[in-house]
Amino acid sequence: MTKIGIILGSTRPGRNGEAVARWVHDVAEQRSDAEFELIDLLDYPLPHLDEAVPPMMAQYAQAHTRNWASTIASYDGFIMVTPEYNHSTTGVLKNALDYLFAEWNNKAVGFVSYGSLGGTRAVEHLRLIVGELHMADVRSQVALSLVHDFVNWSEFKPNDDQIDALNTMIDQVVAWANALAPLRTK
Repeated sequence: MTKIGIILGSTRPGRNGEAVARWVHDVAEQRSDAEFELIDLLDYPLPHLDEAVPPMMAQYAQAHTRNWASTIASYDGFIMVTPEYNHSTTGVLKNALDYLFAEWNNKAVGFVSYGSLGGTRAVEHLRLIVGELHMADVRSQVALSLVHDFVNWSEFKPNDDQIDALNTMIDQVVAWANALAPLRTK
């Protein structure tokens, strides 16, 4: 069965992302076309990139890198949940992406973002990053507004139409993850 990781891309205390990621997971769990697991970056405390050899060489010296690589290698695709910080994604998510290379290759990725403008600028940057990692980003995304999908900018209450947007994005991630499977087996 296709395995999709839902990466919670914020470790900030009081983060809104935890409620968003759990919502994504709850909606995804109702499906039968793939297995979905939550990957919380709090559970993978990666320091700023501390490997001497570039990730493309896959010569990981640090135990935390080998653990992260093993986790990411086990998935066929990803949904990244990210806030928008200063017109981009979080440093912790960027760092987690930078640690690896081959483990990301030929995997599908979709995005759920949130912020005052839906987090769309964070996703713009992520699309450039994942392209360099040889990932296939799907067109559909879920952009959650802190004004319309949260109460007082902190209590997550998504509009009903967001479930349709989420399912459309998941459809695309699963389809692309399956389509890319032959490239991952080489």
